Amino acid sequence: MAILITFLLGIGNFALHRAVADSGHPLLGRLPWTGHAFGSQFTLAIEFLLLVGALTFAFEDVVSGPIAYVVYSMLNSFSAWLILTDRV
Repeated sequence: MAILITFLLGIGNFALHRAVADSGHPLLGRLPWTGHAFGSQFTLAIEFLLLVGALTFAFEDVVSGPIAYVVYSMLNSFSAWLILTDRV
């Protein structure tokens, strides 16, 4: 069950990441590494590595990995909401 929940959270995180990257928010232009075409692919690769790590922990029945990924997903969702609704 932890693997399924972690995987579904990963899908949501990738969707939020793409939505924020495509939003054209001025905050993204202020970060030096997002101005390049490689920046978006690099951050997607980090997102993927976080998901693989959390899924590995879940597969090994170590609860701390999926719990950390849930906390990360909550913070990611909140920051995406702030950016996408122009509250920042």
